[in-house]
Order: sequence, then structure tokens, then C-alpha cells
Amino acid sequence: MSSVKPFRAYRPRPDLARQVASFPYDVISSDEARALAAGNPYSFLHVGKPEIDLDPAIPLYDDRVYAKARENLARLIADGILRRDARPTLSVYQQRMGDHVQAGVVGLTSVAEYERDLIRKHEHTRRDKEDDRTRHVTECDANAEPVFLTYRKVPAIDAIVDRVRTRPPLHDLVTADGIGHTVWVVDEPGEIAELSRLFAAVPALYVADGHHRTAAAVRHGQAARAKQPGAGPDAPFEGFMAVVFPHDQLQILDYNRVVKDLNGLSREEFLERVAERFEVGPADGPRPRTPHEFGMYLDGRWYRLLAKPGSFPAGDPVRGLDVSILQDNLLAPVLGIADPRTDRRIDFVGGIRGTAELEKRVREGCAVAFSLYPTSLDQLMAVADAGMVMPPKSTWFEPKLRSGLTVRTLDE
Repeated sequence: MSSVKPFRAYRPRPDLARQVASFPYDVISSDEARALAAGNPYSFLHVGKPEIDLDPAIPLYDDRVYAKARENLARLIADGILRRDARPTLSVYQQRMGDHVQAGVVGLTSVAEYERDLIRKHEHTRRDKEDDRTRHVTECDANAEPVFLTYRKVPAIDAIVDRVRTRPPLHDLVTADGIGHTVWVVDEPGEIAELSRLFAAVPALYVADGHHRTAAAVRHGQAARAKQPGAGPDAPFEGFMAVVFPHDQLQILDYNRVVKDLNGLSREEFLERVAERFEVGPADGPRPRTPHEFGMYLDGRWYRLLAKPGSFPAGDPVRGLDVSILQDNLLAPVLGIADPRTDRRIDFVGGIRGTAELEKRVREGCAVAFSLYPTSLDQLMAVADAGMVMPPKSTWFEPKLRSGLTVRTLDE
């Protein structure tokens, strides 16, 4: 079963929604956030990345940073920039990027279900990032930004979401990057009950994006539960805010790699080593066309690499991923990158930046770049269902959720 419950959301004034809506905290740097929020006191970046309102010399995890987040959220509420629903509601949140459209339900999901692996993950998290977001939840007493979950589609849920989308929305805006964001409030009791009933029959939810935010919400809930053992399953800390999308509407882009050097090899030696496990030939374009095919940019030229049979275990949900094939057959044995999470010789480039960014990085000093075929939602869910995790930087979801369009405080 999967719990998706209503809550009393804070929402921006309709005339200020575009100014409030911001990138999630982990998508942009502090310097980028300062530039984006400059002259805009309503930007939710003042909550998600509160260091932008402090001296840049102050460390990111300083007590003053979390105090500023709490202060800024309280200011947006006190000034009426964010207004609270009169009663618990759900929402439908639609995003449009070019021809791609996805629509999910915003509600409360369950700490206990995460603990029972009914909300499944596919990535390891870093403790320092978990600590940061746990502190943010605790200090703000709020789920300031939603997590991004998915589930195997249910036609009956799709039908209700489609019906809601025929009505006038509360917010309908296009952000500076050209992404459309539309929000409908679902406040009819029968409709809320029907959506909750349908989600209760969904066997599992999956973390698509936001593993650290999810883990932080769970850690906060566990700590609060320990202090209030008799509070019960409906206590505010037992739920956290999420947007839940059907899997067939989501879009995973490629997550590409650039490497600074050839590990002491000459160009010819490098190509010889690569050819041991890949068929190597000229490419007619920079992007792979099928799984197990890779693009490689070297010395101003694109090559096509095709993994040779037997170079990977096809039935393994993790080692059969393209990111694993590249890591196990080239990055580690040829380029000496044993741990891509810690090796400073490798960097990762989200597919939203295009393959031109890979060429640019090589022109600017990197030795080689690799373009990958995108991981699929089916692969993601297979890994999560097996209780396994993907290699780092396996998925890049687009479009990204915008923060500030729904906010949930824990004082219910």
C-alpha cells in the first residue's frame, strides 16, 4: 500500500507565484542562487538556500544558515506571500518542457512506509548532505521542498488527474528557462478520498529525485517519534511532502562523463585498450542510439563504442546498466577511476546541457568525454525492487520541480 494524504498547504499568492518559484536547493550553486534571487525578496531560494542572505564567508552548515532559513520562511508567511489552505487538500502539479508534459499528485507520503521499503530508493546518500537537510527540516519545522516520487501507472488515477486538469488552475506560469508549471488544488472531499483509496492499492512508490530530502524527512520523523512515542501514525512528523508521478510520464536524460587525462596512456594506447572490450568505430553523431552503445569524444572527433558480448552480465539489474558497463570496462580498468564518487579526475554532465557541453569541456582541457544512452524508468524500478542501488550519477530527471509552489509546515 502507498499513502498519499492531503495536508494544509501553503501556496504563493497567485500574482507572485512566478517570483516565488525557484530551483531546488541542490540544482544550483550558492553563487548562482544569489544571482537568481537578486532584487527578488519573494524567491523561495531565500528559504532553500538561505546562505545567499549571509556573508559568503560563513560556512554552509553554520547555525546562522539554518536560522536564516527559518526566519525567511516565517517572513514569507507573515507577509502573506505564502497563504495556507483552509483545510487539507491535495494538488495536481503539471510541468511542460517543450512537447514533454508530466502531471503528478502532491500529498503526504509516509515515513513508516519508507522504513518498510514501500518507498524504494536506488541511490546511496551522503551523510553530510543528509545531515544538512535534516537540520533544515528541523529548524524550519517544515518540508520546504517536495521530494520527487514515481509509481507504476494506474489508469484510474490518470483519469482523475486528467479531469482535474480540465478546470481553471490556481497557478499557471512559465519560468525563465521556458518550463511551464501549472497547479490545481484538489479540495473536493470525494475526489481526495478516491485518490487516497487508489494510491492505497499501489504496491510501492520509488524515489526518482531527492534521495537526500527523503532521507532527511525520515530522519526528522524518527527523531520526533522517539521524543513523542505515543503520538501515533497520524502525527505530523510521520508524513512528508512529495509529488508523485506515474512512471510513463517521466523523462530521464543521459548523464554523461568527462575525464581530465588518459591515465598516462598515449592516444593510440588508449584506443587499443578501449578496443579490448568495445567495438570502436567512427560515429555519425554524438549521441548513442541504443542501450550498450556509447559516444566518445577524443581529439576533436566522435567515436562510437559498442560493448562486446560477454563484457557485462546482461541479467544483472545493476551491472547491466550502461553506466556500470562504462565504469567496469573502461573508466576503472583503462583510466584508473576506481571510485567515481571520490576521484577528482572525473566529472559528470547532465544531459540537459547537451553534447556540445562535452565538446567544450574537452576543448578546455579534459582529455576525453563519453555520452551515454539514458537509463530507463523500468531499469530504475528493477534496481530498487531488487533492493540494490545504482552507480552514482545514473539518472538525470528533467524538468526539475520548482520549490515554493507548495510548502508544508509541521505544526498541523
